[in-house]
Amino acid sequence: MSDPLVIAGRAFRSRLVVGTGKYPSHAVMADAHRASGADMVTVAVRRVKLPDPSTRVGAGPATSLGASREESLLDFIDTSQIFILPNTAGCYTAEEAIRTARLGREVGLSNWVKLEVIGDEPTLFPDNIGLLEATRVLVQEGFVVLPYTNDDPVICRKLEEAGAAAVMPLGAPIGSGLGIQNANNIRIIKAQARVPVIVDAGVGTASDAAIAMELGADGVLMNTAIALAQDPVAMAAAMKLAVEAGRIAYLAGRIPRREYASPSSPVHGLIGTK
Repeated sequence: MSDPLVIAGRAFRSRLVVGTGKYPSHAVMADAHRASGADMVTVAVRRVKLPDPSTRVGAGPATSLGASREESLLDFIDTSQIFILPNTAGCYTAEEAIRTARLGREVGLSNWVKLEVIGDEPTLFPDNIGLLEATRVLVQEGFVVLPYTNDDPVICRKLEEAGAAAVMPLGAPIGSGLGIQNANNIRIIKAQARVPVIVDAGVGTASDAAIAMELGADGVLMNTAIALAQDPVAMAAAMKLAVEAGRIAYLAGRIPRREYASPSSPVHGLIGTK
């Protein structure tokens, strides 16, 4: 782990975070998770069959699910290798999001939460006022809060001041596959932030993930781009490589952009020149 992603003191090998929705099957999801190399996945608290609080969550891929209960996607996440990040997807008020986060903690998922408070159904853009309110409450209650927000440097700063452990600005609307729409905003958010910046939503293909990392993002979170690809497992592998390549390129430092050509070979000393 020479270059880990560190959030709230916890180190992750991979800078790629993946989701658990929209896959053709739980088995394909598990294969895609392995191909992605991710060691953190998001799980929507309101959209999964939650375990009994007295039982341990995510013992690993099930070998015998038994007839007494329905299979859950949690059976296909090996928590010895993968950290579960509950999220409050589907919540439209701060109160709903707070209650959902508490539920996830109560059943033993985690005291971490990817916090979503949606303000507009057609676009799924965040309600930043509700998001800020919920962040303050949950931080006070001991949660590690990772809020999904607009690509707005001002709200990202306010969320950090409220105690967010990372900020997660969107690249484009959820599930749109449009790629990074406001590259300069992501660059500004990263320059101002003192916590990790994880681009969340809008990635469509590997080049989008690489661009996010080249802009300086500390990580990328995605779900639809992998889950709805024609071959989710192959796309997961491509995203893994893209995130790694983008990170290395960012650390290496790109050359300045120029309006005119610059020769690759020095002119001084060529035959026929003085």
